[in-house]
Amino acid sequence: MDKTIKINLGGTLFQIDEEAYKILRRYLQDIDDRLKNTPGGSETIEDIESRIAEIFQSQGGTAAVISSENVESMISIIGKPEDFDAGSETTETRKSYTHSASQKKLYRNPDDMIISGVCGGLGAFLNMEAVWVRLLFIIFTCFFGIGFFVYVALWIALPSAQSDSQKREMYGRDDFRSPRQKPTSGYSFASGDATQTAPGQAGSGVGNAFNEVFRAIGKVIFIILRIFLILIGISFVLCGFIALVSFVMVFFFHYPGYFSTHSFGVNLFYLPDFLNYIVNPAIAPWILVLTFIVILMPLLALIYWGVKMIFWFKAKDGIFSLAGLVIWVVCVAALSLLLFNEGITYAETAKTESEEVIEKAPANLYILADHKVADLHYDKEISFDEEDYNVYFIDDNKGLFIGSGLYLNNSDDKSVRLNVRKRSTGRSRIDASSKAESLLYNYKISGDTIFIDEYFSIPANTKWSFDDVRVNVYIPEGTEVHFDKTTENMFRRQHYYNDEWNWRWDGESKEMVRSNRGNNQWIMTEDGLKRSSDRDE
Repeated sequence: MDKTIKINLGGTLFQIDEEAYKILRRYLQDIDDRLKNTPGGSETIEDIESRIAEIFQSQGGTAAVISSENVESMISIIGKPEDFDAGSETTETRKSYTHSASQKKLYRNPDDMIISGVCGGLGAFLNMEAVWVRLLFIIFTCFFGIGFFVYVALWIALPSAQSDSQKREMYGRDDFRSPRQKPTSGYSFASGDATQTAPGQAGSGVGNAFNEVFRAIGKVIFIILRIFLILIGISFVLCGFIALVSFVMVFFFHYPGYFSTHSFGVNLFYLPDFLNYIVNPAIAPWILVLTFIVILMPLLALIYWGVKMIFWFKAKDGIFSLAGLVIWVVCVAALSLLLFNEGITYAETAKTESEEVIEKAPANLYILADHKVADLHYDKEISFDEEDYNVYFIDDNKGLFIGSGLYLNNSDDKSVRLNVRKRSTGRSRIDASSKAESLLYNYKISGDTIFIDEYFSIPANTKWSFDDVRVNVYIPEGTEVHFDKTTENMFRRQHYYNDEWNWRWDGESKEMVRSNRGNNQWIMTEDGLKRSSDRDE
């Protein structure tokens, strides 16, 4: 393996192999012999070195070893030493090799920095002391914070002048000399024949005093800002980590015992399984994948940025952040499109009704359960507590069952009427009405007994559409009603929050208490259904 040598060229370190080093050294020596005794020759040589450094950087020289081919390519761009005419070297000729430093560019100045170097860079660009720029920012900050927001925007937008060539562009070629020319603690620049020191190192006494004050204030602000960012970073990491763990535990491992969802009124951990009944089964996996991406990516980003705030490290993550943002936006758009397309299937609501009549009302009416939820072999249940709406389903789309409601009302005549109302949703009223009609619910009347099911089901290969079945029984006044345990619970559930049938008068405590009695005799009164015992009391 060839020997490699480290060189400093234009303020940048390069690794170069031995053969290429000999060619480059001979080339620079020839240029130095031709230009060192000419007016401005030293400055021209440094400009050429900076240009060579830029060419090597464009060839990937800072990340690899410079070869003789790289040097030959550079010489073909710059020109051979004999192409330089030492006797007629002019400013116009030198500009062809130093075009990168011939015009000023705006950078943040790391050599005159209190917070970020914005004011120092503006001072160099405007040929004025940075202290006056800082005063202007402070003044404008007092007016609705304009100065502060402009400063933050420039801090984000402007790059820092780190390399020698960038500092030449910041000061301008005629205003900048390399430290190798005049070994001082900073940078020097000339204006005409008079030489001045770089901003922040000298200047007016008032300016220096202000700068020292600003530096002290800047250090305090920086410390406060770091503490503030660390606290924000810790909160980001904690919130992101807790939300991420909760999301994974609930939706992937189904641990409702650790993460209670009853406060939301719905069993969240079963919703992914229920999704196949809500949307087209073909797109259900896509909705799940897109939902996970839309939720997980912000949580991971929150944790990552929190870590960056805590440890204050720099990483070349701009392209990854942009790519992640683009992917997230595309996933949000795709998910929104899918959900909108599925959502319009619930746009309209329609009802259908069927009714049977017992012309001669019996003195005693029995309402008993035929098919019960307890007899179902279902896998999961989702309860929408506020609506008293229970869904029971079997895995792998093998069945979906929904609890029905029982309502008892006073009849206007002497007959008993059984009214079954079905409700569903669809893209149109016709579609919704067709879905409601197809709901599967069984009941029958036998003499003085009405048999009803505790649940109804939807047809196979049909989506759930906010379906509902309500059984209304209209009973004449004076009719005694008898339930079994299932049908009484169906009736009582509809009046759980505000019904007088769940309360009774306690003679000992002289107050109303909740009644847990079941299988009692009930009677229809002009005020509605009452327990026989409650009416007597």
